[in-house]
Amino acid sequence: MPKVTYFTATSLDGYIADENNGLEWLYETPHGDDETSWERLMAESAALVIGATTYRWMIDHHPEMLTGPEQWQQFYEDRPAWVFTHATDLPAIQGTEVHFVQGDVRPVYDEVAATVDGGIWIVGGGDLVGQFDDARLLDEVVVGICPVTLGAGAPLLPRRITSERMRVLDVMRSGEQVKIRYQVDRA
Repeated sequence: MPKVTYFTATSLDGYIADENNGLEWLYETPHGDDETSWERLMAESAALVIGATTYRWMIDHHPEMLTGPEQWQQFYEDRPAWVFTHATDLPAIQGTEVHFVQGDVRPVYDEVAATVDGGIWIVGGGDLVGQFDDARLLDEVVVGICPVTLGAGAPLLPRRITSERMRVLDVMRSGEQVKIRYQVDRA
């Protein structure tokens, strides 16, 4: 069973994007030089699962992705991606393996698990992460907490997961972020 990790950043008040789905606040936060959590994620992840809003943000802010795979590969190397969407107008990124899917996360998880040898990184979408947890497929949450409050936006994880299923694995400081890694029990 591939390990499923939600790796993200959040504002201090618990939002992964502002009310306009913007991430500018994240890029204004000074990051540290310690890449330990990123290197661990990249070593463990063989595939990406992405929500449609996050995917659209990526291509809107990096339109060069649509004409060639270089920018995608700079971020994600050759990892395939499964994008959950109901939209029919999302463009594919040339030279990459991007699958557009919808519906229940369980069959998509089974497809990804049969396709790749390694973990699954949920890139974005708090509700999508919640669906993976509802199906008892979420194993880890790695979150960088940034010193900014947004007041509104897309919540980090709009589900209730209690402390009886989550345990802190480690905490570290990276620049102005505090990174916390939690294990999530599937049972």
